[in-house]
Amino acid sequence: MTNSGKRVAWVTGGGSGIGASGAEFLAADGWTVVVSGRRKDALDKIVANISKKGGKAEAIALDVSSKADVDKAAGEILAKHGRIDLLVNSAGINVPKRSWADMELEGWDKVVDINLNGVLYCMRAVLPAMRKQQDGCIINVASWAGRHVSKMPGPAYTTTKHAVLALTHSFNMDECVNGLRACCLSPGEVATPILKSRPVVPSEEEQAKMLQPEDCGRTIAFVASLPPRVCVNEILISPTHNRGFIQTPANRD
Repeated sequence: MTNSGKRVAWVTGGGSGIGASGAEFLAADGWTVVVSGRRKDALDKIVANISKKGGKAEAIALDVSSKADVDKAAGEILAKHGRIDLLVNSAGINVPKRSWADMELEGWDKVVDINLNGVLYCMRAVLPAMRKQQDGCIINVASWAGRHVSKMPGPAYTTTKHAVLALTHSFNMDECVNGLRACCLSPGEVATPILKSRPVVPSEEEQAKMLQPEDCGRTIAFVASLPPRVCVNEILISPTHNRGFIQTPANRD
C-alpha cells in the first residue's frame, strides 16, 4: 500500500473504547499508529501499551471540533511520516440531556461539533495527501443509531450518525476515481465509557452481553487490511443479544 511497506494510520478518539482498540489491532498488524484525543494521559497509556507489545505508536492531543487543530495535527503527521494511509474517525460523544423534553442547544452544538464536524475536518485534512498518493482508506465510526432511529440516543446523536453514514457514501462517490475508499462502521451497543453519559447506565451484566471494544477494533483492522481495490462501504454490526430487538425503544441506545 505504501512506499517501502510503511503504513501510517491516524486514529481519533484513540484514548479509549473503539478508537483505542482499533489502534492496538492496527499496531499489531504492523501499522505505525498516531492516536489523537483530548486527554493526553489516556493517549500516553495506549502508546505505552502498544510499544510494550512491540508496536509503533505516538500521540497527538487534539480536539477534533477545532478545524485549525485538526489541520495542524495532520500536518505534523505528514511532516514526520510523509504520508497518511488510513484515517479512523472514532472520536464521538453524547450528552445526558438528549430527549426533546430536556435537550439544550449547547448540548446539540457540542455533539454536532465533534460527531459530525470533527469527522469532516479530519477527512478534509487527509484528503490532499491521499489524493497525491492515489491511495487511502477512511473508516468512520458511526452507530446503529445511524441506520435505525430510536428514542434513547436522542436527536443530536441520531442525526449526526445518520449524517456520517451519508458523508461516507458521498466520499466514495467522488473519490473512488482517486483510488480512495471509505467505510462507515455502525456498531450497536458497545461497552465503552460513552455509556456513562446515558440517563440510565446499563448494569455490568448488561454490558457483558454487548459488543466489546475489541470486537470493533478487530473489525477496523480487517477493513484496513484489505487490498486497495476493495471498498467496504458500510458495516452494520450488533450484539447477538440485541436489546433493540427484545426491549422497548425507551430502553435502547
